[in-house]
Amino acid sequence: MKKAWWKEAVVYQIYPRSFMDSNGDGIGDLRGIISKLDYLQELGVNVIWLCPVYKSPNDDNGYDISDYRDIMTEFGTLADWEELLAEVHKRGMKLIMDLVVNHTSDEHPWFIESRKSRDNPYRDYYIWRPGKDGREPNNWRSFFSGSAWEYDETTGEYYLHLFSRKQPDLNWENPRLRAEIYEMMKWWLDKGIDGFRMDVINAISKVPGLPDAPKRSDDPYQWGTEYFINGPRIHEFLQEMKREVLDHYDIMTVGETPFVTPEDAIKYTHEETGTLNMVFQFQHMDVDMAPNSTKGKWELYPWKLTDLKKIITTWQKELEGKGWNSIYLENHDQPRSVSRFADDGEYRVPSAKMLATFLLTLQGTPYIYQGQEIGMTNVKFDSIEDYRDIETLNMYREELAKGSKPEEILPLIHAKGRDNARTPMQWDASENAGFTGGQPWIKVNPNYREINVAQALMDPDSVFHYYKRLIRLRKEMPVFVYGTYDLLLPEDEQIYAYTRTLGEEKLLVVLNFSAATPLFTMPAELERFSQRQLLIVNYPVNDEESREFRLRPYEARVYRFSNGTDRR
Repeated sequence: MKKAWWKEAVVYQIYPRSFMDSNGDGIGDLRGIISKLDYLQELGVNVIWLCPVYKSPNDDNGYDISDYRDIMTEFGTLADWEELLAEVHKRGMKLIMDLVVNHTSDEHPWFIESRKSRDNPYRDYYIWRPGKDGREPNNWRSFFSGSAWEYDETTGEYYLHLFSRKQPDLNWENPRLRAEIYEMMKWWLDKGIDGFRMDVINAISKVPGLPDAPKRSDDPYQWGTEYFINGPRIHEFLQEMKREVLDHYDIMTVGETPFVTPEDAIKYTHEETGTLNMVFQFQHMDVDMAPNSTKGKWELYPWKLTDLKKIITTWQKELEGKGWNSIYLENHDQPRSVSRFADDGEYRVPSAKMLATFLLTLQGTPYIYQGQEIGMTNVKFDSIEDYRDIETLNMYREELAKGSKPEEILPLIHAKGRDNARTPMQWDASENAGFTGGQPWIKVNPNYREINVAQALMDPDSVFHYYKRLIRLRKEMPVFVYGTYDLLLPEDEQIYAYTRTLGEEKLLVVLNFSAATPLFTMPAELERFSQRQLLIVNYPVNDEESREFRLRPYEARVYRFSNGTDRR
């Protein structure tokens, strides 16, 4: 396996709107991020992924871009961004930017021109179609509810939008459009950024003819993903992007690729023939989604540890020696992991540490989402008025129209809504958690007085300091990065245990994903090693040498086995 800096990196994702406000307008900004870089450096992360900060009318929190080469006024200026890049680099860290090129804002100059007339030179930058039988060109559903088509009176045609109606899809079949995108990418790379996270990049190629999706429910609109995910020209487009742009820079690339299988991911990330360094897959994020559900993620479904093990193990083993995994448990689109996969009540601290152990001991590049390192939790706002996410608000309206009551819909939002991850970063116990001196754009989670950075920094036993120790171990010991993964106890519903092996060195990771106290027995295969060392644990341990021990609720242990001297 080839070594690479992006394989050894630990990435920290910043959602700028909610990270830190420097000017009291209630919205996080670039200068706020600059003010917290020393904190990130202390944590030990070495790559920052910045969610979109480009000029945007902000229909979908910056993922609707109206100017790819300028900064959203609320976040600051291009000069502020350049200072941020310089300050990141000064601290030995790298910065990757979001690349959003499946769609733009409907306020982008290209789209403003495109909708003027059917023969406008920019018309073919987007996907326009006449209606069919008095309705939309096909029955595809938008990810944000309803039809994926919007009628435009000016020219009497519909444009495609897989997301919000203010996010028209770009037409990647047009070589002129692709050339413009490559020039824009080079513009940012020449400014010195260190790579891209590519938003829904596997949706840029659509099946010619845009056929109707098979009917799978009574809803008139169907997902249609088989016609626009991993489409027929996707690898051709990405190979062209690689030739024109990516090959000319030493950068990190990660593609957001919903619905991919490990086989698909290898095509994207293969060490020799792939186009991207790694992809974000979502199978483990769907472990609590009901099979064959017509509601998508908006259905509460109990998940099983054995299902999670199967998914993670498949990805770890299938990509081994061929591609590279990205490892994450939460992000700006997902609920808080401690609320979703562990216990955000009595055992919040040990279970947040257990999940940290999981995240940082798998093979792949780990991604920490802001606030995860202090164990931030989901929020339960009492009223829909307190929510801001377009996906959540659309679903709420749709469910009301079907006859559901607010008290039936809100628990779904409390569990699965994207705003769980978007409440302001909890810096201290002062008003608004130290995030802003003004009125925050979305309410702060009420538990900020107990859960915040100031408290975490002062407590040597905090979730933050545990993350810091794990990150340091990962930097010091190549087995954490390059070691192969092998699952133990595949049928156990409480203990998730696995080994990582590099040469004559082996890690044993033991994780209790329950509030119970199951018994763990050391595998016989480890008896051949002469040395055993407990590297990190989230509880005090007095049975370090035992062959058998009872795990406490959400306990995590990492052991190192070897036959030689300690090489650290």
